[in-house]
Amino acid sequence: MDELTISLPIASPPWSGLGRRLESLCRKALYEFSLIDGLDKVGIALSGGKDSLSLLYLLKAISGRGFLPFSIHAFHVSGEFSCGSSVTGSFLQKICDKLSVPLTICETVQKREDLACYSCSRLRRKLIFDAAKESGVTTIAFGHHRDDSIQTLLMNLFHKAEFAANLPKVPMHDYGVTIIRPLIYISEQEIKEFAKLYGFARVTCQCPVGQNSLRKQTESLISFIEETFPNIRENLSQASFSYASDKALRK
Repeated sequence: MDELTISLPIASPPWSGLGRRLESLCRKALYEFSLIDGLDKVGIALSGGKDSLSLLYLLKAISGRGFLPFSIHAFHVSGEFSCGSSVTGSFLQKICDKLSVPLTICETVQKREDLACYSCSRLRRKLIFDAAKESGVTTIAFGHHRDDSIQTLLMNLFHKAEFAANLPKVPMHDYGVTIIRPLIYISEQEIKEFAKLYGFARVTCQCPVGQNSLRKQTESLISFIEETFPNIRENLSQASFSYASDKALRK
């Protein structure tokens, strides 16, 4: 079935109990880390997957409710090989139109022969950063959640002997923009359940490299350890806020 014939998966208040919890955790991150203080415009890196769509819906619901109103501008990277959900730009355009959110689509020329997670990520970010600055957006929200952060923590620890997770707010001095992560307190499982509840869980990553990436392998390791230490995810997350390095903030 053509995706454009499917009813748009729009999530908005009044929420279910799960939706209220996710909004509360998102608000907590926005407040505790001053993620949108002084901003009247926020960008979103919108792949179209469960994480970025959840972020879009939550920020749209929060704007003007307990926080000063802020406009949202979405940025999507499209291409033959691009990390994310492999949805079409027209599908995301319809969602953004419904929410009155401007959408800018950037094209990547990434090819299969040199496809690698690290280089692809850097290219995608640069495309988003450049498009954001052209649109007058200097703060961009990414859909990285708690589990992304603890995966990063372990990869940094094992590879570089650094205890460093994803930071909630990172000024990218070389690019003139700031990254924020409003979903940093939310688990991936909660996002999966939220996506199922509102009808956008069908979207999954189709990248041929990403299916066996180091991040995927690290997640498998965490799941294995979780059988013995069931609180590993929450404990690693708390430890990252209490003890992790802030090296990424240094110029």
